This record gives sequence, C-alpha cells and structure tokens, in this order.
Amino acid sequence: MTKLKLGPLADDKPVKITIEIPASLHRDLAAYADALGRANGQTIADPLKLIVPMLQRFIATDRAFAKTRTRPKPQPDVAETERSG
Repeated sequence: MTKLKLGPLADDKPVKITIEIPASLHRDLAAYADALGRANGQTIADPLKLIVPMLQRFIATDRAFAKTRTRPKPQPDVAETERSG
C-alpha cells in the first residue's frame, strides 16, 4: 500500500473557521479521507478535518520556508536609522 503523507489525526479541540473551497478539492479531500481511514484503521467523518494537518505538514516540510524562519533578521544600517529617525 502507498504510504500517505499524513498519519492518524489527533483528537484535538476544534476551532471554527469559514473557508470556501472548489468542489473538486472537496472531492479530493473526501477521497483522501477514505484512503487515510483505511490505512490507519479509523473513520474520518469530516474530510475538512484534513485541511489543518495537511497545512501543518506542508509548512513543516517546506525547506525554503524553514530557511526564511531560521535566518536572522537583518539589522538596519546605522546611517539608515539616523536618516529615518
């Protein structure tokens, strides 16, 4: 069986948000929820619950984003600070 990028979903307290997605993406989320449920032996009643772990996984594995977060912030030039102050 193909290894999916998401593992079992944590039973976490939900936070309500409103989001509009294309119908095709909803169908893909439903299909992914079915596959994930079969792979992990759990039932995922609401495929929209996949959005948060997918976004978390995407952000956690984006190397370019990680580099921007670990790079020190540039310090303003002293002359530049004097001009703006």
